[in-house]
This record gives sequence, structure tokens and C-alpha cells, in this order.
Amino acid sequence: MRDTLRVQLWPLPTLGVALAVVAGVALPRLDERLHDGFPPWLRDYLFGGSSDAARAVLAAIAGSLITVTALTFSLTVLTLQLASSQFSPRVLRTFNADRYVRTTLSIFLATFTYALTVLRTVRTGEDERTGFVPALSITVAFLLTLASLLALVLFLSHLAREIRVETLMTSVHSSADRTVRRLLKEGQDTAHGDSAGAPSSGVPEPPADALPLSIGVSGFLTSVDEAALLRAAVDADAVLLIDRHPGSSLIAATPVGAAWPRMQEPFSPEARSRLAGDIRETVHTGPERTGRQDIAFGLRQLTDIAVKALSPGINDPTTAVHALSHSAALLCELAQHDLGPRLLRDDDRRVRVVLRRPDLADLLDLAVAQPLRYGAAEPAVLERVATLLRELAWCTTPDRHPPIVAALARLRSTIDERDRHATEYSRLTGLTRLVDEALAGRWGHGRIHGRTVDP
Repeated sequence: MRDTLRVQLWPLPTLGVALAVVAGVALPRLDERLHDGFPPWLRDYLFGGSSDAARAVLAAIAGSLITVTALTFSLTVLTLQLASSQFSPRVLRTFNADRYVRTTLSIFLATFTYALTVLRTVRTGEDERTGFVPALSITVAFLLTLASLLALVLFLSHLAREIRVETLMTSVHSSADRTVRRLLKEGQDTAHGDSAGAPSSGVPEPPADALPLSIGVSGFLTSVDEAALLRAAVDADAVLLIDRHPGSSLIAATPVGAAWPRMQEPFSPEARSRLAGDIRETVHTGPERTGRQDIAFGLRQLTDIAVKALSPGINDPTTAVHALSHSAALLCELAQHDLGPRLLRDDDRRVRVVLRRPDLADLLDLAVAQPLRYGAAEPAVLERVATLLRELAWCTTPDRHPPIVAALARLRSTIDERDRHATEYSRLTGLTRLVDEALAGRWGHGRIHGRTVDP
């Protein structure tokens, strides 16, 4: 719920409108109760015009604010459209989660609503009721208008900064860092893999007659309720395996995992039905990927930006190189954590639930496979991929080197399959040799054909 509300534009403006209605009703009543009871020093700063002037001021505020709100909303939609077409549709969640945009819209709508609500309390005295001008309420409306003007200036400055691709990639990187720190905490119970990234033999594997588990609604796997899943496994005295990691596309009625009894006794029909229902309640899907439990989502966004920049319609290899730099930093951060399957244990420390997660080989393939394919003709992209592998090799232990060795072989194949200028070819092959040195625990310093290789 919190993650869903965080990326929606409407919750904060709706709250602002509700508070404005309350203030628009309460403050005029306070005005009417105090009437001439304001201190002299305060009375000099309050609105002192007639009822007609009060109506004119409030009407001007309401009319101008609704116009500015429409302009702000239009600019926001235009920015979203630009981000989707220029960068990637997957980065729209980053813009929607921008507190600056939501706060600005909230101030505008709250000021408009407050001015309209106070306007209805102004009386001219032409009827049987006496005239009434809520001086304090109108003064507050004036102050809210000044705040709205300041918010508009700051919003335009913020928007001009946010649509820059460097700012966008930094936001994606920061969000991915927070996800990694939250999901891969030190001390979490995980299963260590072997040098190839495969799960170790200590991870329970389903028998041939294991009960297949499926979901009821197709979509992307967004999250797993670990506590509820562990309770379900303990109640059924079973071991559960969720074989798909967050971010995977799931199809209803197809297996996403398996369950088998901890002891030799087979499941009763009631237990099988209960487990099937528990899986549907604890494995959540949605229409799009989110960073709630998906440690690969940030890499997916950065790779999309790189691939979009390498498309013939945009042809911006510099942006692709910058995106690969952010991917390299994320991979080095992820490599410091245990990426093995997540194990959930009962009170007796028995493994009850196994949750698959992408390993280093999966994450590295996500970061470099498509840029290698679509940037094969661009030396700058190949150089940055080689540097990425070099940096990752330096940040990892030897048991995690096989995926890097495989990616290096793919890079060399990409370099060799095209005719290149001798200087470019020599530099690229020199960078791949530096990756070999990093894999051997040596960080080579020097120059390749007049260009420094160690920034």
C-alpha cells in the first residue's frame, strides 16, 4: 500500500484539498467569534477592505490558481511523455514518486479550494443578515497565494533539472541502492552458491512428485509475503519453493514453485487445497515491475536508458556510457552481498521456504547483454563494458569470477566479429587484457596507444 501510494499523483493533493476545506470552514468561524478582538498589532496586518473587495480578492486568487494548476499538470504530463519516449517507460515511476511535483500540486489545489470555501462566507449586508468580512481568513488566503507563487518558481527550476538524463539516472541509482540495502541486509539467511552461481547442495530441491503451486492472476511478481508464506509452510508441515524472483512475468495457472511434505507422508486433499490458496494470497502480482522486492529493477531501468540511447533514432552513445557507469556501481554494490536463494526457517531452524533471487550471472547479463548487442559498432560503449568488467572483477572474490569470464569472452567475440580500425581494435583488446589482470588480482596502470586506461 505504501509503495503504491508513493508513486501516485493524487493522494497528497487530495489530502491538501481536504485540509483546505476544513481550514476554509474553521477560520471564518474563528474570525466571526473574535470579530474586533484581534490585538492592535495584528489588526494592522490583516485584510482591511470591504466585502466587495474581499470577494474580488478571493475570486482573483481562485481563478489564477486553477489556471496555474492546469499549467503545472500539463507540464508534468509533458515531462512524463518525454521521459517515456526519450528514456524508457520504466522510469515513469521515478517521476511519479517525485515529492516536489506532488507537493506543488497540493499547494495549488489547497489554495484554490481554500479561497472558494472562504468566498462563500463573505456577506455584503444587503440582505437581512449583517455584513461579514473574514479578515484573518482572507489574509491567510493571501499568504497561501504568495507560497503558491514561490512553489511555482521552484517547481519550474526543479522540472528543468529533473528532465536531464543525468539527474534521472542518479535518481534511479539512488532508488536501486536503497532497495539493495533494504533487501540484502547483512545477516540475512541465504544459501551460498558455487563458483558458477548455482545454488549449493544445502538448498532443498523439490522431489519429482512435488505439488506444483500456481497463482490466480497473471502479471509481474511484485512481492512475496514472507511471514505469511512461512506460517503456511509450518501449518502444513511442508517445504515451499518459490522458483520465480520478483520482477518475473507470471501467468495464471502455471507453476511458480512447488511444495512437498517435510516428512514422508503425502499431503491430504485439505492440505493441498489450503497450500494452493495460501500461495495465491502470499505471492502478489501487478501490472508493472516495482522496486519493492526486485533487486534487478534498477539495473533494468539503466539498461533500458542505455539501449534507448543507442537506437538509430537517438544515437547518443555518451548517455549509454553514463548508464553503464551507474550499472557498474550497482553491480559492485550487489557483489558485496550474498545473492544466493533466501531461506526462511521455522523456530527449530529448519528450512521451510526457499525464495529464488537473481545471482551475479543474471545481473551481469542484464547489465551488459543488450548494450553489447546494440552498441557493437560503437567503440566507446565496448570500452565502457570492458571497464565495467574490470571494475567488477576487482570488487569480487575469485569464486564469483566465472560470470565475469563468460561476459569477457562475449565482449571479445563482439570485438572480433566486426572490421575495425587498427587503433580501435588494439585499444579494445588492450582493455580486455586489463580485465584479465583484474581477475588475477592486479590493477594494471599505464597507457594504451597514448590514452590513459586508469582514470
